[in-house]
Amino acid sequence: MEDLQVSVIIPSYNSEKTIRQAVMSALSQEGVSLEVIVVDDGSVLPASEVLSDLLSDPRLRILRREENLGVAAARNHGIINAAGKYVALLDADDWWDQGKLSEQIDELERNKAVLCSTARELMSHDGVSLGRIIPVKKHITYKELLKHNSIACSSVVVRRDVARIFPMEHDDAHEDYILWLKILKRYGSAIGIQKPYLKYRMSENSKSGNKLRSAVMTYKVYRYMGYSVFRSAIYFCSYAVHGIGKYAGVGKGSRRQELKHKRSGN
Repeated sequence: MEDLQVSVIIPSYNSEKTIRQAVMSALSQEGVSLEVIVVDDGSVLPASEVLSDLLSDPRLRILRREENLGVAAARNHGIINAAGKYVALLDADDWWDQGKLSEQIDELERNKAVLCSTARELMSHDGVSLGRIIPVKKHITYKELLKHNSIACSSVVVRRDVARIFPMEHDDAHEDYILWLKILKRYGSAIGIQKPYLKYRMSENSKSGNKLRSAVMTYKVYRYMGYSVFRSAIYFCSYAVHGIGKYAGVGKGSRRQELKHKRSGN
């Protein structure tokens, strides 16, 4: 497995309704050598049962944890067991379009970068497009990232050795945002691909779905990064402004798209 390019890490906790789509979107990526590691974080219905018909694919591995320790610990466990040069992160309720990994690896190699993300298309909880794409800049600096988190976790491909230097922590905040900040603070910048390869499922039960909870967690990110109360408040205000623009009208759009979806009979 020395020539393995990518290890896809999918943390799973009671995600039996969506995880198959996530896993299939990873296994169907062409032009790259990969493995898919599902970290079952104490699900009531084991992922091995949900995905039993896919276990014949030698690229799929399921790591079962009997106790639920949270998404940060689950991702860390997957990264520790990864064999690829790069690690791709994918949540169990999201999925990818074809071509994502091959283009990201090409860009990482060409730019000698350590982290790459893509644009994302917002989807309703049942997988219907909301007609909204969240872009990402071609180059993302540490200072820009402090103002708002433009990097979607499920779109990220990062060098495995770098990911192991900075394990995810602080489940009471946005652990992925903290990781991106730490990486960019050391390595300078990340690169972005302006294609919505990531299909990002909106869910009120997710950390980011509850706006008030997400706001508190974002403020904690700045405090965990060592910034003062005053400086954290400044960065938080910038985050709030960007957040309003990013998701404005998504709720209304969701309802319109779902009604259209039902009328079409799809």
